[in-house]
Amino acid sequence: MKTFVLDTNVIIHDPDAMFAFEGSEVVLPLPVIEELDSFKRNNDERGRNARMVARALDGLREQGKLSDGVTLEHGGTFKVEMARQNGLPTPFDLNKKDNQILHIAQYVKEQNPKTIFISKDINLRIKAEAVGLETQDYEKSKVNVSELYEGWRELSVTKDDVNAFYKAKKLVPEESFLPNEFAILRASDDESSSALARYDGIQKCLVPLLKAEVHPWGVKPLNTEQKFALELLLRPEIQLVTLVGLPGCGKTLISLATGLEQTMGGAENPYRRLLVARPIVPVGNDIGYLPGSKQEKLNTWMGAIYDNLEFLLDRPRREETNIDIQMMLDDGRLEVEAVAYLRGRTLPGQYILIDDAQNLTPHEVKTIISRCGLGSKIVLTGDPYQIDNYYLDSSSNGLTNLVQKFKGQNLFGHIWFSKVERSPIAALASELL
Repeated sequence: MKTFVLDTNVIIHDPDAMFAFEGSEVVLPLPVIEELDSFKRNNDERGRNARMVARALDGLREQGKLSDGVTLEHGGTFKVEMARQNGLPTPFDLNKKDNQILHIAQYVKEQNPKTIFISKDINLRIKAEAVGLETQDYEKSKVNVSELYEGWRELSVTKDDVNAFYKAKKLVPEESFLPNEFAILRASDDESSSALARYDGIQKCLVPLLKAEVHPWGVKPLNTEQKFALELLLRPEIQLVTLVGLPGCGKTLISLATGLEQTMGGAENPYRRLLVARPIVPVGNDIGYLPGSKQEKLNTWMGAIYDNLEFLLDRPRREETNIDIQMMLDDGRLEVEAVAYLRGRTLPGQYILIDDAQNLTPHEVKTIISRCGLGSKIVLTGDPYQIDNYYLDSSSNGLTNLVQKFKGQNLFGHIWFSKVERSPIAALASELL
C-alpha cells in the first residue's frame, strides 16, 4: 500500500484531498493542523477551507484515534503523524513549519518506502527530493493548458459545401463537434469562399451565427473570435460562458458591453441586474486593511472594471443616454462585488460577470456557479498565465478546470482568444515579453 503525506497547501487547495487517494494510506503531519488552526479565523476561502478540514477531521475522530489511523470508506486509511526523530540534515531549521512537515514525511518513509510527499509548494518539493523523498504536485483537477479546448476551429470544406450551408442554413459536418463549438468553414477549392458557423447540439449540425453582427452598447466586434464570443454572450439559452486568452483581447470589455445591453439596453431586458465580481488576491494586506467603506475599498480592486464601464458609457450609441456608473449603482441595476461576498447568496435573473477567474480555485468556481438562480447567465473571463494566487498555477486553477469539465454541455460555451486588440503596443508586449 502506498502512503501519501500531504502538505498544508494541498488541503487548503482542496479540502477533500484527504479522501482522494483511494486504497492508500494518507498521512497528515501534525504541523499541518497547527497551520490550519492559524487560518481558521480568516474570513476568506483559505479560512473556510481550514474550517471544513477541521470538521472532517473531527468526524473521523469518531471512528478511532487519528494518531493510530482510521479506515476510510474507499478502503484506505488516514492518520495524523507527529515527529518521532530528527532525521533531517543540519541545514534544515526545524523551527520552520515546512521543515517540520518534511521531517515527518521522512520519518513516514522509514516506515514505508512507498511514501510520496504531496505538495503544491515547488521549493518544498525540491527540498523533499534533496533529502531522498519521492514527491509530486497535487494532480487532481489539473488541466494541460496547451491542450485546453479552444471552442472553435477551422474546417476545410468545398465551395459547394459553403454554398449549401448558406442556402440550407445548416451543414452536417463529417468531423465530430461539441455543442456550441464554432467553425470557420474555408473552401479548399476557393480561398474567397468561407462562412462562420456554430454547432447546435440539439439539431446535431452546424448552423449560421445569429448575433455576430450585433453591436451591443455600440461595440463592434474586431475579429472572428469576438464574433464567436458575441454569439455565446447574446444567446440566453447558453447560460454559462468562459472567455480565456491574452491580456487586451477584449474579454472583459465585450462581456461588459453585452451585460449593459441586456440589462439597460431597452424595454425588454432579459436580465434585471448586471453583477460584476472579481477575486480579491492582494500582494500585501487584505481588503479589510484598506481605509473607508466597503464600496470605497472595492473601488481600489475594481479599477479595471470601472475603466471599461466608463469607456462604454462615454461611447455614442444609437440613442442618447445620460447613464453613469453611480446612477446604475444607486438604482440597483449594477452591482460590483468581491467574489468572497457571493457565498450564500441566490442570484436569479442576473447577468453575472466574474473577471480574473484564473485566480479562483476549482472549489471557489463551483461555489460561485451554484449561486446562479433561474434566468441568470454567468460569464467567467481570465488569463491562465496571469495568476496571483499562491496556491494555483495555469493548470490547477478553477477557470481552466471549468472549461475542461463543462465542454460538451448544451448550456455552455467557450472561446479562447489569441488576438490582442487593446493597442499595437499591447499586442507587441504579449508577443515579445
